[in-house]
Amino acid sequence: MAVRFLWAVRRRMQPLLASRGASDGRGWLHPFSTATQRTAGEDCNSEDPPDELGPSLAERALKLKAVKLEKEVQDLTVRYQRAIADGENIRRRTQRCVEDAKIFGIQSFCKDLVEVADILEKTTECISEETEPGDQKLTLEKIFRGLSLLETKLKSVFAKHGLEKMTPIGDKYDPHEHELICHVPAGVGVQPGTVALVRQDGYKLHGRTIRLAQVEVAVESQRRL
Repeated sequence: MAVRFLWAVRRRMQPLLASRGASDGRGWLHPFSTATQRTAGEDCNSEDPPDELGPSLAERALKLKAVKLEKEVQDLTVRYQRAIADGENIRRRTQRCVEDAKIFGIQSFCKDLVEVADILEKTTECISEETEPGDQKLTLEKIFRGLSLLETKLKSVFAKHGLEKMTPIGDKYDPHEHELICHVPAGVGVQPGTVALVRQDGYKLHGRTIRLAQVEVAVESQRRL
């Protein structure tokens, strides 16, 4: 602004000083007198030189900041879209793993049960083979050996996979583990409120009861007067 003001003062003062100096012979007025400054200010407001300096520094800074912010917005948008895609892929993989676990979670247990089925099948084949008439003893021995081997293998499979058979005889009745069938009089050496007989075995899987044991519970017998 100072450059533009001086340029306007110089432009308007030259003809004014030349005309007044020639008329009164006093020479040119002091360029910084009150009248000269007023006239220069009015002329400066009326006619301004062309703005050759271009946009101000503040405008340039705002434009640069706007460009920078636009790039940051674009970058954040791309990151957001990638995050959404990655989250969706993780969700799908997790869902697939859960479904596979439901389907193949008992794969190892089933594989061991196949061996039990093989023993049972071989035992059946041995029994069905032709034997001499009246040789029932040999047939019963084959059945016994096959069933014994089958029981041993089945217990091994159960223990391997955390399946445990409960033996509650003599234990205190627990409704979380036992299903009461009936009450029986307490015999010699049997405490009232304890399991006296097991009708059907119960099982636990890794410490959790999966089948209650059906039991008979001893109670104190009433004495006749």
